[in-house]
Amino acid sequence: MLLDRSPGFGVYIHWPFCAAKCPYCDFNSHVRHQPVDQERFARAFTTELATMRARTGPREVTSIFLGGGTPSLMKPETVASVLEAVARNWTVPDGIEVTLEANPSSVEAERFRGYRAAGVNRVSLGVQALNDKDLRFLGRLHNVEEALHAIGLAREIFPRLSFDLIYARPGQTPEAWRAELEQAIGHAADHLSLYQLTIEEGTPFHALHAAKKFTIPDNDHAADLYALTQEVTAAHGLPAYEISNHAKPGAESRHNLTYWRYGEYVGVGPGAHGRFVENGRRTVTIAERMPETWANLVEAKGHGVTGGEILTRSEEADEFLLMGLRLAEGIDLARYEAFSGRGLSSARLSVLQEEGLVAPVGNSRLRATTAGMIVLDAVVADLAR
Repeated sequence: MLLDRSPGFGVYIHWPFCAAKCPYCDFNSHVRHQPVDQERFARAFTTELATMRARTGPREVTSIFLGGGTPSLMKPETVASVLEAVARNWTVPDGIEVTLEANPSSVEAERFRGYRAAGVNRVSLGVQALNDKDLRFLGRLHNVEEALHAIGLAREIFPRLSFDLIYARPGQTPEAWRAELEQAIGHAADHLSLYQLTIEEGTPFHALHAAKKFTIPDNDHAADLYALTQEVTAAHGLPAYEISNHAKPGAESRHNLTYWRYGEYVGVGPGAHGRFVENGRRTVTIAERMPETWANLVEAKGHGVTGGEILTRSEEADEFLLMGLRLAEGIDLARYEAFSGRGLSSARLSVLQEEGLVAPVGNSRLRATTAGMIVLDAVVADLAR
């Protein structure tokens, strides 16, 4: 675990385009059948970054994350121009974490080397499964061979690598998941993101699942798969530091820790969200989701922000609780009290401890147990009352 628990200040850049829309995905991603005008979007990112700098004032950036969508569809020149724009607006120390999400189907060695030269030092690959049948079910454009090639290439070119897998897939047995997970760990560098398949409203999977075209494991089966995930990853030196994220100690995602430690971050690009302190209050920004509409707005007024709010102290406290209890390190109780103006209810804490759902860490912190992680929404709702 990172010894420096400072929340940090991150910059998130959203590239909204994909080669195909995955049926489980509810992220802001769009397919375009004509080439994207990357120069136009690079200019728009640059403009919106400058507008955000005017709002945040001078800051020292602790991480940069290029997410999507499929950022590995960006030209290396586009990535370079965006990273240069970040550095023009805030202080960017040498060697901070700069992550780019990539899909195995869009990986080319030359492009990867171009990203590395532009300043990217960490890649997150959307592998999702290590068998071809399930990759087809998940709507992925790559096969296992391509995924393993991309992993090998990323390990060769970038200092740090993570890749994602989705489990609790239809018909997945604990034995099959154990074998796949151990195979994945054999290829992993220092970080894995392991997500349970969820059915999100508005996705093709939602309609198919409602029509009983497929079923996913019930809650008890999914809980068993989650427990197995914790057991196998810990045994191989990649313990969970967050509900779905596993790393060798010291290799945790600095950028994602900023979210979970309730730090500040600027969000730039179509559909991007930001949360930063402005005039002493935590401000939420939400950008227009449609890429071309967002670009038009940026060109007209310097940004594409169309929504947002200023959070109350109570809302800050609730968000801090919800994000921080996802972490194995838990939350700093004094920081919760600073947000909320009160401590957590000792009566509720006692009940949750008796039920084995939360545990103190010394006298100053509180964490959710493995059992508590499985029902975390209910634990947070109980504590936040």
